[in-house]
Amino acid sequence: MKTARLAPYLFVFLWSTGFVGAKYGLPYADPFIFLSLRIFIAAAILFLAAKILKAPIALSASEITRSSLIGFFLHAFYLGGVFFAISMGVSAGVAAVITSLQPVFVSILAVKVLGEKLRWSQFAGLVTGLLGVVLVLGPTFDSSVSKIGIAGVFVALLGSTTATLMQKKFGAGIPMLAGTAYQYLAAGAVLGIGAVATGGTHIDFTPKFAAAMIWLIIALSVGAVLLLMRLLNSGSAASVSSLFYLVPPATALEAYILFGEKVNTQGFLGIGITALGVWLVIRKTN
Repeated sequence: MKTARLAPYLFVFLWSTGFVGAKYGLPYADPFIFLSLRIFIAAAILFLAAKILKAPIALSASEITRSSLIGFFLHAFYLGGVFFAISMGVSAGVAAVITSLQPVFVSILAVKVLGEKLRWSQFAGLVTGLLGVVLVLGPTFDSSVSKIGIAGVFVALLGSTTATLMQKKFGAGIPMLAGTAYQYLAAGAVLGIGAVATGGTHIDFTPKFAAAMIWLIIALSVGAVLLLMRLLNSGSAASVSSLFYLVPPATALEAYILFGEKVNTQGFLGIGITALGVWLVIRKTN
């Protein structure tokens, strides 16, 4: 029970480190080839894990198709958009705050697509959480930010929103390990084609790149994504998506610890307001 309660917070921590990992690794590799290699390796790890644990590997054509669609949006669109944006000079903070709008879109669309009910307290939490995110990262916006990079982040936002709704609507019955592995195979193929088509196939295998790649594979592509699938299978789309509000503040704190980027009074206020917003969304009522 305690482990289940800690799962959302572990997910937030792991997911937030993805922006830091991207910042470490992207100076040494083009974004699409970086991602393609990363998730192909993650797919192999998950297939191996499924074999060792004797979990289902041979899925039906329908399950593979559904997994591939989810993977296309969650990994090719979301990760591809974020990595492309950061490679174009968009800061991790700006990318985090834009993609953190996902809970708003998921919660609104889940009412129509999934038939979920949105309580007034949840709506208040969504608005509160968004306000907190803006307070934390609003000062990072400026006119020098790459416009095409910003467009890439909105592509990522579209991808994560669509994938979350798809996973909740028709992904729950798919075996988790093999289903996620097939997600990666589909997304890795798309990203690999994108890398070749754009001529972005350069990788410089430095120790920093290797460290970033290992962390992103183990902590993000395996740990965080499996946690996300588990959370979506056991909770409402709105409640799970609200956790993304905690990602930008967590990223800001990590950037302070790792890169010396200071969090001012406004930032700490925003972190508190964001936490309040998430609590309003995920709290249980009688």
